[in-house]
Amino acid sequence: MDFVILYWHWIVFGIILVLSEIFVATFFVLWFGVAAIVVGLLMLLIPTMPFAAQSVLWAIVSTALTVVWFKWLKPIAPDKTKAGLSREALLGQIGQVIKVPIDGNRGTVRFPAPVLGNDEWVILSNDILHIGDRVTVQELSGNSLIVSKV
Repeated sequence: MDFVILYWHWIVFGIILVLSEIFVATFFVLWFGVAAIVVGLLMLLIPTMPFAAQSVLWAIVSTALTVVWFKWLKPIAPDKTKAGLSREALLGQIGQVIKVPIDGNRGTVRFPAPVLGNDEWVILSNDILHIGDRVTVQELSGNSLIVSKV
């Protein structure tokens, strides 16, 4: 009895791995799934490829995609989350209002130099602000800064 893996086995395996990334959320398992799909598509072109060659190809493509992601693509992908903010680094910073908070809506402040990797931040204020006003950071509320006029 021979053990035969068909092209669709690899594609289904790849889809399962890609879907499992929903639960893992590290962009690590995703590349193994993409590699399995690539092997499945190559199997359409070369249906007689031995299982050992399929396995080696999958390992090589998985490794290559993972290295490309972590070495080159991930470092240039912007991280828009503000998780792990250092409150102390924000307090006392002075910036300029570029969008005024009106009727409970949030405004925007721009700092002359990036603060924690971002030069524009969402703000809330009890003061009446105008575009161009200088403000100082008093407190942090979630991902928004509470500011007061300088």
